[in-house]
Amino acid sequence: MPAPDNGFLFAFPERPDRDDDAHNADVRALWADFNERVHKRVPVRLNTNPRMLMLDPAHNVNGIDYATYMTDPDVMARTILEFQYWHRCFLPGDHEYGLPERWTLAIDFQNHYDAVWFGCPIHYRAGQVPDTTPILTDDRKNLLFDRGIPEPFAGEWAERALAYIDHYKERCAAGWTFLDRPVDPPSYVPFIGSDGIFTVAASLRGPQGLAMDLLADPDYARQLLDYVCDALIARMTAWRERLDMPVRQPGFWSADDTIEILSVDQYREFVLPRHRRFYDAFGTSEGRGMHICGDVQRFFLPLHEELGIQGFDTGFPVNFGQFRRELGPDVLISGGPRITYFLEETPDPIIDEVVRIMNSGVLEGGRFILQEGNNLPPRARLHICEEFYQTGRLLGRL
Repeated sequence: MPAPDNGFLFAFPERPDRDDDAHNADVRALWADFNERVHKRVPVRLNTNPRMLMLDPAHNVNGIDYATYMTDPDVMARTILEFQYWHRCFLPGDHEYGLPERWTLAIDFQNHYDAVWFGCPIHYRAGQVPDTTPILTDDRKNLLFDRGIPEPFAGEWAERALAYIDHYKERCAAGWTFLDRPVDPPSYVPFIGSDGIFTVAASLRGPQGLAMDLLADPDYARQLLDYVCDALIARMTAWRERLDMPVRQPGFWSADDTIEILSVDQYREFVLPRHRRFYDAFGTSEGRGMHICGDVQRFFLPLHEELGIQGFDTGFPVNFGQFRRELGPDVLISGGPRITYFLEETPDPIIDEVVRIMNSGVLEGGRFILQEGNNLPPRARLHICEEFYQTGRLLGRL
Protein backbone atom coordinates (compact mmCIF):
# COMPACT_ATOMS: atom_id res chain seq x y z
CA MET A 1 0.00 0.00 0.00
CA PRO A 2 1.53 3.35 -0.99
CA ALA A 3 2.47 6.01 1.54
CA PRO A 4 0.18 9.07 1.57
CA ASP A 5 2.20 11.27 -0.81
CA ASN A 6 -0.97 12.57 -2.48
CA GLY A 7 -2.25 14.80 0.29
CA PHE A 8 -3.90 12.02 2.33
CA LEU A 9 -3.24 11.66 6.04
CA PHE A 10 -3.68 7.87 5.73
CA ALA A 11 -2.44 5.44 3.09
CA PHE A 12 -4.76 3.86 0.53
CA PRO A 13 -4.33 1.50 -2.43
CA GLU A 14 -5.34 2.46 -5.93
CA ARG A 15 -9.08 2.95 -6.32
CA PRO A 16 -10.79 0.00 -8.03
CA ASP A 17 -11.94 0.36 -11.61
CA ARG A 18 -15.69 -0.25 -11.46
CA ASP A 19 -19.02 1.16 -12.59
CA ASP A 20 -20.08 3.16 -9.53
CA ASP A 21 -23.08 4.73 -11.28
CA ALA A 22 -24.69 1.36 -12.07
CA HIS A 23 -24.07 0.11 -8.53
CA ASN A 24 -25.49 3.27 -6.98
CA ALA A 25 -28.64 3.10 -9.08
CA ASP A 26 -29.13 -0.52 -8.02
CA VAL A 27 -28.71 0.13 -4.30
CA ARG A 28 -30.95 3.23 -4.33
CA ALA A 29 -33.68 1.07 -5.85
CA LEU A 30 -32.96 -1.75 -3.38
CA TRP A 31 -33.31 0.43 -0.29
CA ALA A 32 -36.41 2.17 -1.66
CA ASP A 33 -38.00 -1.23 -2.31
CA PHE A 34 -36.86 -2.49 1.10
CA ASN A 35 -38.58 0.41 2.84
CA GLU A 36 -41.77 -0.36 0.91
CA ARG A 37 -41.35 -4.10 1.55
CA VAL A 38 -41.37 -4.97 -2.15
CA HIS A 39 -37.66 -5.83 -2.41
CA LYS A 40 -36.45 -8.89 -4.32
CA ARG A 41 -33.41 -9.51 -2.11
CA VAL A 42 -32.28 -8.45 1.34
CA PRO A 43 -29.63 -5.71 1.67
CA VAL A 44 -26.05 -6.48 2.69
CA ARG A 45 -23.97 -3.95 4.62
CA LEU A 46 -20.89 -3.69 6.82
CA ASN A 47 -20.90 -1.39 9.87
CA THR A 48 -17.63 0.44 10.39
CA ASN A 49 -16.13 3.58 11.91
CA PRO A 50 -12.81 5.47 11.66
CA ARG A 51 -11.00 2.92 13.82
CA MET A 52 -10.66 1.00 10.53
CA LEU A 53 -7.97 3.54 9.62
CA MET A 54 -6.74 4.45 13.10
CA LEU A 55 -5.99 0.90 14.24
CA ASP A 56 -4.60 -0.53 11.00
CA PRO A 57 -0.87 0.21 10.53
CA ALA A 58 -1.23 -0.36 6.80
CA HIS A 59 -3.43 2.75 6.68
CA ASN A 60 -2.15 4.69 9.70
CA VAL A 61 1.41 5.14 8.41
CA ASN A 62 1.75 8.46 10.24
CA GLY A 63 1.01 6.90 13.63
CA ILE A 64 -1.95 9.15 14.48
CA ASP A 65 -2.99 8.23 18.02
CA TYR A 66 -6.40 8.58 19.63
CA ALA A 67 -5.28 11.27 22.05
CA THR A 68 -4.47 13.47 19.05
CA TYR A 69 -7.58 12.38 17.14
CA MET A 70 -9.88 13.23 20.04
CA THR A 71 -8.38 16.60 20.95
CA ASP A 72 -7.40 18.10 17.59
CA PRO A 73 -10.53 19.02 15.58
CA ASP A 74 -8.67 19.19 12.28
CA VAL A 75 -7.12 15.74 12.72
CA MET A 76 -10.54 14.33 13.66
CA ALA A 77 -12.20 15.98 10.66
CA ARG A 78 -9.54 14.85 8.21
CA THR A 79 -9.67 11.29 9.55
CA ILE A 80 -13.46 11.18 9.26
CA LEU A 81 -13.33 12.49 5.69
CA GLU A 82 -10.68 9.97 4.70
CA PHE A 83 -12.66 7.21 6.42
CA GLN A 84 -15.67 8.17 4.30
CA TYR A 85 -13.42 8.01 1.24
CA TRP A 86 -12.26 4.52 2.26
CA HIS A 87 -15.84 3.39 2.96
CA ARG A 88 -17.16 4.66 -0.36
CA CYS A 89 -14.24 3.59 -2.54
CA PHE A 90 -12.98 0.31 -1.08
CA LEU A 91 -15.56 -1.36 1.22
CA PRO A 92 -18.10 -3.64 -0.52
CA GLY A 93 -21.78 -3.35 0.37
CA ASP A 94 -25.14 -1.93 -0.51
CA HIS A 95 -24.07 1.66 0.07
CA GLU A 96 -23.22 4.42 -2.35
CA TYR A 97 -19.85 4.09 -4.06
CA GLY A 98 -17.57 6.85 -5.28
CA LEU A 99 -17.15 10.47 -4.25
CA PRO A 100 -20.29 12.22 -3.00
CA GLU A 101 -21.61 15.54 -4.18
CA ARG A 102 -20.88 16.87 -0.68
CA TRP A 103 -19.07 15.45 2.35
CA THR A 104 -20.74 15.58 5.76
CA LEU A 105 -18.71 15.71 8.96
CA ALA A 106 -19.53 14.12 12.29
CA ILE A 107 -18.10 14.46 15.77
CA ASP A 108 -16.69 11.13 16.89
CA PHE A 109 -16.14 10.52 20.59
CA GLN A 110 -16.37 6.74 20.12
CA ASN A 111 -18.17 5.02 23.04
CA HIS A 112 -16.68 6.99 25.92
CA TYR A 113 -18.86 10.09 25.52
CA ASP A 114 -21.53 9.06 28.04
CA ALA A 115 -19.07 8.17 30.79
CA VAL A 116 -16.86 11.24 30.39
CA TRP A 117 -19.92 13.51 30.46
CA PHE A 118 -20.66 12.15 33.94
CA GLY A 119 -17.02 12.71 34.95
CA CYS A 120 -15.20 9.42 34.36
CA PRO A 121 -11.51 9.79 33.44
CA ILE A 122 -10.51 8.83 29.91
CA HIS A 123 -7.59 6.55 29.08
CA TYR A 124 -5.68 6.14 25.83
CA ARG A 125 -4.08 2.74 25.40
CA ALA A 126 -1.98 1.69 22.43
CA GLY A 127 -3.91 -0.31 19.86
CA GLN A 128 -7.29 0.38 21.44
CA VAL A 129 -10.11 2.89 21.20
CA PRO A 130 -10.35 5.27 24.20
CA ASP A 131 -11.92 3.91 27.38
CA THR A 132 -12.86 5.11 30.85
CA THR A 133 -12.73 3.81 34.42
CA PRO A 134 -15.61 3.90 36.94
CA ILE A 135 -15.85 6.68 39.50
CA LEU A 136 -18.53 5.24 41.81
CA THR A 137 -16.28 3.07 43.93
CA ASP A 138 -17.63 1.49 47.10
CA ASP A 139 -16.43 4.42 49.21
CA ARG A 140 -17.95 6.97 46.80
CA LYS A 141 -21.19 5.34 45.68
CA ASN A 142 -23.21 8.53 46.21
CA LEU A 143 -20.76 10.90 44.52
CA LEU A 144 -23.02 11.75 41.58
CA PHE A 145 -26.16 12.05 43.68
CA ASP A 146 -24.35 14.68 45.76
CA ARG A 147 -23.29 16.56 42.61
CA GLY A 148 -26.67 16.45 40.93
CA ILE A 149 -27.40 15.96 37.23
CA PRO A 150 -24.63 17.40 35.02
CA GLU A 151 -25.40 20.51 32.99
CA PRO A 152 -25.97 19.36 29.38
CA PHE A 153 -23.38 21.65 27.77
CA ALA A 154 -20.81 21.88 30.58
CA GLY A 155 -17.70 19.82 31.13
CA GLU A 156 -14.64 19.16 29.01
CA TRP A 157 -16.26 16.95 26.39
CA ALA A 158 -19.55 18.76 25.92
CA GLU A 159 -17.63 22.03 25.62
CA ARG A 160 -15.24 20.40 23.17
CA ALA A 161 -18.21 19.26 21.03
CA LEU A 162 -19.59 22.81 20.95
CA ALA A 163 -16.17 24.23 20.06
CA TYR A 164 -15.74 21.66 17.27
CA ILE A 165 -19.14 22.53 15.82
CA ASP A 166 -18.24 26.22 15.70
CA HIS A 167 -14.81 25.46 14.24
CA TYR A 168 -16.24 23.26 11.50
CA LYS A 169 -18.95 25.77 10.64
CA GLU A 170 -16.33 28.47 10.21
CA ARG A 171 -14.20 26.32 7.93
CA CYS A 172 -17.20 25.24 5.87
CA ALA A 173 -18.35 28.85 5.48
CA ALA A 174 -14.87 29.71 4.23
CA GLY A 175 -15.18 27.16 1.40
CA TRP A 176 -13.76 23.95 2.88
CA THR A 177 -13.35 21.19 0.30
CA PHE A 178 -12.00 17.63 0.28
CA LEU A 179 -11.06 16.04 -3.04
CA ASP A 180 -12.63 19.07 -4.71
CA ARG A 181 -16.02 18.41 -3.10
CA PRO A 182 -17.53 20.81 -0.52
CA VAL A 183 -17.61 19.82 3.14
CA ASP A 184 -20.73 20.35 5.27
CA PRO A 185 -20.63 20.82 9.07
CA PRO A 186 -21.65 17.98 11.40
CA SER A 187 -25.16 16.63 11.28
CA TYR A 188 -24.50 14.32 14.25
CA VAL A 189 -23.18 14.93 17.76
CA PRO A 190 -22.88 12.00 20.20
CA PHE A 191 -24.71 13.77 23.02
CA ILE A 192 -28.04 13.61 21.18
CA GLY A 193 -28.08 9.86 21.89
CA SER A 194 -26.75 7.33 24.38
CA ASP A 195 -25.31 3.84 24.58
CA GLY A 196 -28.03 2.90 27.06
CA ILE A 197 -29.14 3.44 30.64
CA PHE A 198 -27.79 0.20 32.12
CA THR A 199 -24.60 0.41 30.06
CA VAL A 200 -23.93 3.93 31.33
CA ALA A 201 -24.65 2.89 34.93
CA ALA A 202 -22.16 0.03 34.54
CA SER A 203 -19.52 2.39 33.19
CA LEU A 204 -19.98 4.63 36.25
CA ARG A 205 -20.17 1.93 38.92
CA GLY A 206 -18.29 -0.86 37.15
CA PRO A 207 -20.11 -3.94 35.82
CA GLN A 208 -19.14 -6.09 38.80
CA GLY A 209 -20.11 -3.42 41.31
CA LEU A 210 -23.46 -2.82 39.65
CA ALA A 211 -24.16 -6.56 39.43
CA MET A 212 -23.47 -6.88 43.16
CA ASP A 213 -25.72 -3.89 43.89
CA LEU A 214 -28.63 -5.63 42.17
CA LEU A 215 -28.31 -8.43 44.72
CA ALA A 216 -26.97 -6.75 47.86
CA ASP A 217 -28.23 -3.16 47.57
CA PRO A 218 -31.16 -3.11 45.12
CA ASP A 219 -32.46 0.23 46.40
CA TYR A 220 -29.15 1.84 45.47
CA ALA A 221 -29.23 0.18 42.06
CA ARG A 222 -32.69 1.59 41.41
CA GLN A 223 -31.59 5.03 42.56
CA LEU A 224 -28.55 4.95 40.27
CA LEU A 225 -30.57 3.79 37.26
CA ASP A 226 -33.17 6.50 37.88
CA TYR A 227 -30.42 9.09 38.17
CA VAL A 228 -28.82 7.97 34.90
CA CYS A 229 -32.19 7.86 33.13
CA ASP A 230 -33.12 11.36 34.32
CA ALA A 231 -29.70 12.74 33.35
CA LEU A 232 -29.71 11.20 29.88
CA ILE A 233 -33.22 12.45 29.13
CA ALA A 234 -32.27 15.96 30.26
CA ARG A 235 -29.03 15.98 28.21
CA MET A 236 -30.47 14.50 25.03
CA THR A 237 -33.48 16.82 25.15
CA ALA A 238 -31.28 19.89 25.58
CA TRP A 239 -28.88 18.91 22.77
CA ARG A 240 -31.67 18.07 20.36
CA GLU A 241 -33.37 21.39 21.03
CA ARG A 242 -30.10 23.28 20.61
CA LEU A 243 -29.45 21.59 17.26
CA ASP A 244 -33.04 22.16 16.09
CA MET A 245 -33.78 18.45 16.02
CA PRO A 246 -37.10 16.89 17.02
CA VAL A 247 -36.99 15.64 20.60
CA ARG A 248 -39.53 12.89 19.92
CA GLN A 249 -39.68 11.12 16.60
CA PRO A 250 -40.92 7.90 15.02
CA GLY A 251 -38.21 5.37 14.31
CA PHE A 252 -36.20 6.11 17.48
CA TRP A 253 -33.30 3.71 18.09
CA SER A 254 -31.03 3.32 21.10
CA ALA A 255 -28.78 0.63 22.62
CA ASP A 256 -27.96 -1.13 25.88
CA ASP A 257 -25.50 -3.98 25.38
CA THR A 258 -24.61 -4.44 29.05
CA ILE A 259 -28.02 -5.89 29.93
CA GLU A 260 -26.46 -9.17 28.77
CA ILE A 261 -25.23 -9.66 32.35
CA LEU A 262 -28.84 -9.74 33.60
CA SER A 263 -31.50 -12.39 33.78
CA VAL A 264 -34.81 -11.60 32.11
CA ASP A 265 -36.44 -11.19 35.54
CA GLN A 266 -33.74 -8.71 36.58
CA TYR A 267 -34.21 -6.83 33.33
CA ARG A 268 -37.95 -6.53 33.91
CA GLU A 269 -37.47 -5.39 37.50
CA PHE A 270 -34.57 -2.96 37.19
CA VAL A 271 -34.24 -1.80 33.59
CA LEU A 272 -37.52 -2.17 31.67
CA PRO A 273 -39.33 0.66 33.56
CA ARG A 274 -36.43 3.03 32.80
CA HIS A 275 -36.24 1.87 29.19
CA ARG A 276 -39.95 2.52 28.80
CA ARG A 277 -39.58 6.06 30.14
CA PHE A 278 -36.53 6.66 27.95
CA TYR A 279 -38.20 5.46 24.75
CA ASP A 280 -41.37 7.40 25.55
CA ALA A 281 -39.24 10.56 25.94
CA PHE A 282 -37.70 10.32 22.47
CA GLY A 283 -39.82 8.05 20.32
CA THR A 284 -43.36 7.32 19.35
CA SER A 285 -44.64 3.76 19.28
CA GLU A 286 -43.73 3.56 15.59
CA GLY A 287 -40.49 1.95 14.42
CA ARG A 288 -38.70 1.58 17.75
CA GLY A 289 -35.32 -0.10 17.42
CA MET A 290 -32.43 -1.23 19.60
CA HIS A 291 -28.82 -2.15 19.02
CA ILE A 292 -28.08 -5.00 21.41
CA CYS A 293 -25.16 -7.35 20.87
CA GLY A 294 -23.64 -10.14 22.90
CA ASP A 295 -25.37 -13.13 24.46
CA VAL A 296 -28.82 -11.51 24.58
CA GLN A 297 -31.16 -13.92 22.78
CA ARG A 298 -33.35 -14.21 25.88
CA PHE A 299 -34.23 -10.50 25.73
CA PHE A 300 -35.50 -10.25 22.16
CA LEU A 301 -39.07 -11.39 22.84
CA PRO A 302 -39.56 -9.33 26.05
CA LEU A 303 -38.13 -6.23 24.35
CA HIS A 304 -40.52 -6.72 21.46
CA GLU A 305 -43.61 -7.50 23.53
CA GLU A 306 -43.08 -5.18 26.52
CA LEU A 307 -41.10 -2.25 25.09
CA GLY A 308 -42.44 -2.31 21.54
CA ILE A 309 -39.06 -2.80 19.85
CA GLN A 310 -39.70 -3.56 16.18
CA GLY A 311 -36.13 -3.53 14.87
CA PHE A 312 -33.03 -5.24 16.29
CA ASP A 313 -29.40 -4.58 15.36
CA THR A 314 -27.60 -7.64 16.69
CA GLY A 315 -24.10 -8.90 17.33
CA PHE A 316 -22.96 -12.40 18.20
CA PRO A 317 -24.15 -15.01 19.11
CA VAL A 318 -27.67 -15.11 17.63
CA ASN A 319 -29.87 -18.03 16.66
CA PHE A 320 -31.53 -16.36 13.70
CA GLY A 321 -34.04 -19.12 13.03
CA GLN A 322 -35.28 -18.98 16.62
CA PHE A 323 -35.34 -15.18 16.45
CA ARG A 324 -37.62 -15.21 13.41
CA ARG A 325 -39.89 -17.96 14.75
CA GLU A 326 -40.40 -16.16 18.06
CA LEU A 327 -40.88 -12.62 16.75
CA GLY A 328 -42.58 -13.26 13.43
CA PRO A 329 -42.06 -11.96 9.89
CA ASP A 330 -42.66 -8.25 10.54
CA VAL A 331 -39.75 -7.53 12.91
CA LEU A 332 -36.59 -6.09 11.34
CA ILE A 333 -33.47 -8.11 12.16
CA SER A 334 -29.93 -7.00 11.27
CA GLY A 335 -27.08 -9.39 11.87
CA GLY A 336 -24.72 -11.99 10.54
CA PRO A 337 -21.41 -13.82 11.04
CA ARG A 338 -19.18 -13.01 13.99
CA ILE A 339 -16.45 -10.55 13.09
CA THR A 340 -13.53 -12.97 13.40
CA TYR A 341 -14.55 -14.51 10.05
CA PHE A 342 -13.52 -11.25 8.36
CA LEU A 343 -9.94 -11.73 9.55
CA GLU A 344 -9.52 -15.15 7.93
CA GLU A 345 -7.17 -15.69 5.00
CA THR A 346 -9.69 -17.67 2.94
CA PRO A 347 -13.41 -16.99 2.35
CA ASP A 348 -14.65 -20.54 2.99
CA PRO A 349 -15.57 -20.05 6.70
CA ILE A 350 -17.59 -16.90 6.08
CA ILE A 351 -19.31 -18.34 3.02
CA ASP A 352 -20.35 -21.41 5.03
CA GLU A 353 -21.68 -19.18 7.82
CA VAL A 354 -23.66 -16.97 5.43
CA VAL A 355 -25.18 -20.10 3.89
CA ARG A 356 -26.17 -21.36 7.32
CA ILE A 357 -27.72 -18.04 8.37
CA MET A 358 -29.62 -17.52 5.14
CA ASN A 359 -31.07 -21.03 5.37
CA SER A 360 -32.14 -20.60 9.01
CA GLY A 361 -35.57 -19.18 8.25
CA VAL A 362 -34.59 -15.60 9.02
CA LEU A 363 -35.53 -14.50 5.51
CA GLU A 364 -39.23 -15.19 6.08
CA GLY A 365 -41.03 -11.91 5.43
CA GLY A 366 -37.87 -10.29 4.04
CA ARG A 367 -37.28 -8.06 7.08
CA PHE A 368 -33.59 -8.88 7.35
CA ILE A 369 -30.34 -7.01 6.70
CA LEU A 370 -27.23 -9.15 6.43
CA GLN A 371 -24.23 -7.58 8.16
CA GLU A 372 -21.32 -8.49 10.41
CA GLY A 373 -22.04 -9.30 14.01
CA ASN A 374 -21.18 -6.56 15.07
CA ASN A 375 -18.89 -3.80 13.80
CA LEU A 376 -16.19 -4.72 11.33
CA PRO A 377 -12.78 -5.15 13.01
CA PRO A 378 -9.66 -3.24 11.97
CA ARG A 379 -7.50 -5.22 9.53
CA ALA A 380 -10.55 -6.99 8.11
CA ARG A 381 -9.59 -8.39 4.73
CA LEU A 382 -11.36 -6.67 1.87
CA HIS A 383 -11.40 -9.78 -0.31
CA ILE A 384 -13.28 -11.57 2.50
CA CYS A 385 -15.69 -8.63 2.70
CA GLU A 386 -16.25 -8.92 -1.04
CA GLU A 387 -16.98 -12.67 -0.81
CA PHE A 388 -19.37 -11.95 2.06
CA TYR A 389 -21.15 -9.31 0.00
CA GLN A 390 -21.47 -11.39 -3.13
CA THR A 391 -22.62 -14.48 -1.20
CA GLY A 392 -25.22 -12.40 0.64
CA ARG A 393 -26.48 -10.92 -2.62
CA LEU A 394 -26.84 -14.38 -4.14
CA LEU A 395 -28.46 -16.14 -1.19
CA GLY A 396 -30.59 -13.19 -0.05
CA ARG A 397 -33.03 -13.40 -2.94
CA LEU A 398 -36.63 -13.66 -1.83
